Amino acid sequence: MAQLFDPLPIRGVTLQNRIGVSPMCQYSSQDGFANDWHLVHLGGRAVGGASLVFTEATAVTAEGRITAEDLGIYKDAHVEFLHRIVRFLKSQGTVPGMQIAHAGRKASTQIPWEGSSKVSVADGGWVPVAPSAVAFSETYPVPRALLKEEIHTIVDAFAQAARRALEAGFEVLEIHAAHGYLAHEFFSPLSNFRNDEYGGSFENRTRIGREIVSAVRKVWPDNLPLFIRISATDWKEGGWDLDQAVQLAKQLKPLGVDLVDCSSAGLVVDQKIVAGPGFQVPFAERIRRDAEIPTATVGLIETKEQVVDILAKNQADLVLMAREFLRDPYWPLRTARELKQKISWPAQYLRAAPPDSPARKPTEASAAKEKSAR
Repeated sequence: MAQLFDPLPIRGVTLQNRIGVSPMCQYSSQDGFANDWHLVHLGGRAVGGASLVFTEATAVTAEGRITAEDLGIYKDAHVEFLHRIVRFLKSQGTVPGMQIAHAGRKASTQIPWEGSSKVSVADGGWVPVAPSAVAFSETYPVPRALLKEEIHTIVDAFAQAARRALEAGFEVLEIHAAHGYLAHEFFSPLSNFRNDEYGGSFENRTRIGREIVSAVRKVWPDNLPLFIRISATDWKEGGWDLDQAVQLAKQLKPLGVDLVDCSSAGLVVDQKIVAGPGFQVPFAERIRRDAEIPTATVGLIETKEQVVDILAKNQADLVLMAREFLRDPYWPLRTARELKQKISWPAQYLRAAPPDSPARKPTEASAAKEKSAR
């Protein structure tokens, strides 16, 4: 029975506890470049004691961005500032993770605090691509259906993004295949109307998932974990569902996926979600049990009681939180104090820590690298 502050070893990486920061789009980049906002945003959660901190969905191509302000990793020049962020995360004993993504038909839209409509080419937008030329909604742009050769190019873009993530020093990589973005659009019969080898049957619709995982694993080292985030259900009859999600997880495990990050929804506007605290936990529990693969769970998880219960019931191996980390970047430190669990604090903050708290140490890989550089 896992406890909240138990370590979680995956391949050659060990997370110091079972709490991670879920990818959260910040819409604060220019041409995909990370900047001081990302350093402070991600670094603050590492200071707060999260064992794993993910970047936001990071686009593998320029046209794969949700908005023109999305983070990207489609240029070698993107690596330099990302490496600075990684170096800080590792200094706090946090494992740095990157989620790589392609927005598909949900690309070329406004940043949320300005609106939720398409951005025209004349205003700096672009024509998005998708499995089929069907828009997400009336306010979103109509995408162009991908040619087979273009699908292969996007698969390679994921591999090149993995190469750059490795160069930047990330130690966990997550493929985004959820929330109505490109891979999910291929998976679901509600958005994939192709009649070639990428459409129709379950095997065909999920082909791109297997191809991306295989391509990424060729460049992502064997000692580093590979996650995939999926929507376990479309919350609409006739769409992608939990049974298919289990089957996909079974296929991806032998290809090198180590953990399935279980979310849901995002594909269609008329989805019928039954939401509530921990409403997505059963998805992680089912996939963990039936596909025999570690899982992470997300979705309206805010309290230590929820996390303790999830882990005690073996419903997931890792809990990723998003909005609660926006409200409280130091959630792990605060929770450890409340549970009277001893965890490390930044040396600069020890004066505020419980007695006998150990000083924070960098991740082993980071410490070894710094030592060899001296």
